[in-house]
Amino acid sequence: MAKILLAEDDTNLGTLLTDYLEAKDYTVVHLTDGKKALDTFRSENFDLCLLDIMLPEIDGINLAKKMRKIENDIPVIFLTAKSLDKDEIEGFSAGADDYITKPF
Repeated sequence: MAKILLAEDDTNLGTLLTDYLEAKDYTVVHLTDGKKALDTFRSENFDLCLLDIMLPEIDGINLAKKMRKIENDIPVIFLTAKSLDKDEIEGFSAGADDYITKPF
């Protein structure tokens, strides 16, 4: 069973995504700020990271950069409302494998 780190500060969307992914037999750890997400990433093993960019404490871009220094092979996907081309380029430059804009 794959384990997913979900960093999403919108609790409604985070709960919805968690419920959906768990219904598909994934294990999901949902955290609402970047610092908690980084601390958890350091202490647990994950198969996929789904990150919002606009997170409190540590934003998703810096979170992805820090995660890449720890584990370069884990897939990272941004789920974000930031939809400008420059935002997407910044996301991929931070190490994202994919960039999905809200609403999705």
